[in-house]
Amino acid sequence: MITIATIEDIPQLTFLINSAYRGETSKKGWTTEAFILEGKRTTEAELKEALDDHKNTILKFTNANSIIGSVLLTTKQNQLYLGMLTVSPEIQNTGIGKKLLVAAENHAKTLQLNSIVMTVISVREELIAWYKRNGYSDTGVREPFPENDIHISIAKEPLEFIFLEKSVS
Repeated sequence: MITIATIEDIPQLTFLINSAYRGETSKKGWTTEAFILEGKRTTEAELKEALDDHKNTILKFTNANSIIGSVLLTTKQNQLYLGMLTVSPEIQNTGIGKKLLVAAENHAKTLQLNSIVMTVISVREELIAWYKRNGYSDTGVREPFPENDIHISIAKEPLEFIFLEKSVS
Protein backbone atom coordinates (compact mmCIF):
# COMPACT_ATOMS: atom_id res chain seq x y z
CA MET A 1 0.00 0.00 0.00
CA ILE A 2 1.29 3.48 -0.90
CA THR A 3 0.51 6.27 1.56
CA ILE A 4 2.02 9.56 2.70
CA ALA A 5 4.83 9.23 5.23
CA THR A 6 4.73 11.04 8.56
CA ILE A 7 7.28 12.16 11.14
CA GLU A 8 6.80 8.81 12.93
CA ASP A 9 8.12 7.01 9.82
CA ILE A 10 11.47 8.84 9.79
CA PRO A 11 13.58 6.21 11.62
CA GLN A 12 12.33 3.42 9.35
CA LEU A 13 12.69 5.57 6.22
CA THR A 14 16.25 6.58 7.16
CA PHE A 15 17.26 2.95 7.63
CA LEU A 16 15.60 1.88 4.37
CA ILE A 17 17.12 4.67 2.26
CA ASN A 18 20.63 4.24 3.65
CA SER A 19 20.50 0.45 3.29
CA ALA A 20 19.36 0.70 -0.34
CA TYR A 21 21.91 3.29 -1.49
CA ARG A 22 25.12 2.77 0.48
CA GLY A 23 27.16 0.12 2.28
CA GLU A 24 27.26 -3.65 2.03
CA THR A 25 23.50 -4.12 2.36
CA SER A 26 22.87 -2.01 -0.73
CA LYS A 27 24.98 -4.37 -2.85
CA LYS A 28 22.13 -6.91 -2.66
CA GLY A 29 20.16 -4.66 -5.02
CA TRP A 30 20.93 -3.31 -8.47
CA THR A 31 20.53 0.38 -7.58
CA THR A 32 23.43 0.63 -5.13
CA GLU A 33 25.74 3.64 -5.04
CA ALA A 34 28.25 1.78 -2.85
CA PHE A 35 30.75 1.54 -5.69
CA ILE A 36 30.87 5.31 -6.23
CA LEU A 37 29.96 6.90 -2.88
CA GLU A 38 30.64 6.37 0.80
CA GLY A 39 28.81 7.78 3.76
CA LYS A 40 25.10 7.89 4.40
CA ARG A 41 22.51 8.76 1.76
CA THR A 42 20.39 10.69 4.25
CA THR A 43 19.90 11.43 7.93
CA GLU A 44 16.89 11.59 10.22
CA ALA A 45 17.41 15.35 10.50
CA GLU A 46 17.38 15.75 6.70
CA LEU A 47 14.16 13.74 6.39
CA LYS A 48 12.51 15.66 9.23
CA GLU A 49 13.44 18.92 7.52
CA ALA A 50 11.97 17.59 4.27
CA LEU A 51 8.69 16.61 5.92
CA ASP A 52 8.47 19.93 7.75
CA ASP A 53 8.47 21.75 4.38
CA HIS A 54 4.96 21.90 2.88
CA LYS A 55 6.45 21.65 -0.65
CA ASN A 56 7.61 18.08 0.09
CA THR A 57 5.76 14.79 0.29
CA ILE A 58 7.32 11.42 0.98
CA LEU A 59 5.32 8.49 -0.28
CA LYS A 60 5.93 5.15 1.42
CA PHE A 61 5.21 1.66 0.17
CA THR A 62 4.24 -0.51 3.13
CA ASN A 63 3.83 -4.26 3.39
CA ALA A 64 3.02 -6.02 6.68
CA ASN A 65 3.70 -2.81 8.65
CA SER A 66 7.20 -2.47 7.14
CA ILE A 67 8.22 0.34 4.83
CA ILE A 68 9.81 -1.37 1.84
CA GLY A 69 9.85 1.55 -0.60
CA SER A 70 9.67 5.32 -0.66
CA VAL A 71 10.08 8.41 -2.80
CA LEU A 72 10.57 12.09 -2.00
CA LEU A 73 8.45 14.49 -4.08
CA THR A 74 9.01 18.24 -4.09
CA THR A 75 6.80 20.84 -5.76
CA LYS A 76 8.92 23.30 -7.78
CA GLN A 77 6.85 25.85 -9.73
CA ASN A 78 5.01 23.83 -12.43
CA GLN A 79 7.08 20.66 -11.93
CA LEU A 80 7.40 17.90 -9.40
CA TYR A 81 10.95 16.96 -8.42
CA LEU A 82 11.39 13.25 -7.72
CA GLY A 83 14.24 12.17 -5.46
CA MET A 84 15.45 9.26 -3.34
CA LEU A 85 13.30 6.63 -5.05
CA THR A 86 14.03 3.66 -2.83
CA VAL A 87 13.15 -0.02 -2.72
CA SER A 88 14.55 -2.43 -0.17
CA PRO A 89 17.58 -4.15 -1.80
CA GLU A 90 16.25 -7.66 -1.16
CA ILE A 91 13.11 -7.06 -3.21
CA GLN A 92 14.28 -4.75 -5.97
CA ASN A 93 13.15 -5.65 -9.49
CA THR A 94 9.69 -6.77 -8.31
CA GLY A 95 7.68 -3.79 -9.58
CA ILE A 96 7.62 -1.68 -6.41
CA GLY A 97 9.75 1.08 -7.94
CA LYS A 98 7.43 1.26 -10.95
CA LYS A 99 4.40 1.51 -8.62
CA LEU A 100 6.07 4.38 -6.77
CA LEU A 101 6.75 6.13 -10.10
CA VAL A 102 3.07 5.80 -11.05
CA ALA A 103 2.06 7.16 -7.63
CA ALA A 104 4.44 10.11 -8.15
CA GLU A 105 2.85 10.80 -11.55
CA ASN A 106 -0.61 10.70 -10.00
CA HIS A 107 0.57 13.07 -7.26
CA ALA A 108 1.85 15.49 -9.92
CA LYS A 109 -1.48 15.34 -11.77
CA THR A 110 -3.40 15.95 -8.53
CA LEU A 111 -1.29 19.07 -8.01
CA GLN A 112 -1.88 20.03 -11.67
CA LEU A 113 1.85 20.00 -12.43
CA ASN A 114 3.08 19.53 -15.99
CA SER A 115 6.06 17.27 -15.52
CA ILE A 116 8.34 15.35 -13.20
CA VAL A 117 12.06 16.08 -13.12
CA MET A 118 14.88 14.29 -11.37
CA THR A 119 18.64 14.10 -11.19
CA VAL A 120 20.62 10.89 -11.57
CA ILE A 121 24.37 10.49 -11.17
CA SER A 122 25.79 10.20 -14.68
CA VAL A 123 27.72 6.95 -14.11
CA ARG A 124 24.48 5.17 -13.08
CA GLU A 125 23.84 4.02 -16.64
CA GLU A 126 21.59 1.08 -15.72
CA LEU A 127 19.41 3.34 -13.59
CA ILE A 128 19.21 6.01 -16.29
CA ALA A 129 18.18 3.30 -18.78
CA TRP A 130 15.44 2.12 -16.36
CA TYR A 131 14.04 5.64 -16.05
CA LYS A 132 14.12 6.03 -19.85
CA ARG A 133 12.16 2.77 -20.21
CA ASN A 134 9.63 4.34 -17.87
CA GLY A 135 9.14 7.42 -20.04
CA TYR A 136 11.81 9.83 -18.77
CA SER A 137 14.06 11.72 -21.20
CA ASP A 138 17.52 13.22 -20.78
CA THR A 139 17.09 17.02 -20.84
CA GLY A 140 20.77 17.60 -21.65
CA VAL A 141 21.22 19.63 -18.46
CA ARG A 142 24.19 18.68 -16.27
CA GLU A 143 25.26 19.82 -12.82
CA PRO A 144 28.34 18.93 -10.74
CA PHE A 145 27.70 16.37 -8.02
CA PRO A 146 27.84 18.08 -4.59
CA GLU A 147 30.34 16.30 -2.39
CA ASN A 148 30.08 16.92 1.33
CA ASP A 149 30.35 15.12 4.68
CA ILE A 150 27.47 12.83 3.73
CA HIS A 151 28.20 12.21 0.04
CA ILE A 152 31.85 11.14 -0.25
CA SER A 153 32.93 10.17 -3.77
CA ILE A 154 35.12 7.11 -4.26
CA ALA A 155 34.58 7.09 -8.03
CA LYS A 156 37.55 7.15 -10.38
CA GLU A 157 35.94 9.85 -12.50
CA PRO A 158 34.24 13.14 -11.61
CA LEU A 159 30.55 12.72 -10.86
CA GLU A 160 27.79 14.88 -12.23
CA PHE A 161 24.01 14.90 -12.18
CA ILE A 162 22.04 14.50 -15.37
CA PHE A 163 18.51 15.85 -15.44
CA LEU A 164 15.67 13.61 -16.61
CA GLU A 165 12.09 14.72 -17.24
CA LYS A 166 8.72 13.21 -18.02
CA SER A 167 5.56 15.04 -19.06
CA VAL A 168 2.51 14.06 -17.02
CA SER A 169 -0.11 16.45 -18.34
